Amino acid sequence: MIEHKTVSLADQVFDHLETDILSGKYSRGEILTESKLSQELGVSRTPIREALRRLEQEHIIEETGKGSVVIGISEKDVDDIFVIRKQLETLAAGIAAENCTDEQLSKLREALELQEFYLEKGDAEQIKQMDNRFHYIVYRLSGSTVFYDILVPLHKKIQKYRKIAVQSSGRAKASVEEHRKIYEAIASGNKALAEKYVLEHVENAYSHIKKRGQ
Repeated sequence: MIEHKTVSLADQVFDHLETDILSGKYSRGEILTESKLSQELGVSRTPIREALRRLEQEHIIEETGKGSVVIGISEKDVDDIFVIRKQLETLAAGIAAENCTDEQLSKLREALELQEFYLEKGDAEQIKQMDNRFHYIVYRLSGSTVFYDILVPLHKKIQKYRKIAVQSSGRAKASVEEHRKIYEAIASGNKALAEKYVLEHVENAYSHIKKRGQ
């Protein structure tokens, strides 16, 4: 059930449904109707209708006249997302290494240390949340709202695959170690190393996803 907060109800419904679709709760081809979702979430049809309209604009559902069919993220979408991420995240990390402040670095370090803490605890959900935070801070450190606005949605769209990755203790550990190298490169102001380690990190994540899909 959706809780009523200061964020608009339509925004809450959108975020909730987007997460459910991208995490795989609703499978590809499943039909979502306003009445079904209204009952599930305990809200009126008006915010449901607005959320579905926005999800259609995101191309993760498609209106059929009998309801909205879940499209989700295809294997080709994943391939394309990683092509873009390899290019833009590498650039963002290089810029971050050249321009970030001590205050910004402290936020990146905190996200890394929390991820390391939750890795020791084996808390997959918190590892994923801190993984999000780490990447989003790197995007912010680039100083480019364009990079941030492009990369955050792409990162969110593969959350189903990232959830599987963090549930793999081997990949989760490797990912945190890669984040440590990225942080140290950015902290030292080494643009070339920051770009190198981010590229390796994204390529390793993609390789893991492809292997799991075989």
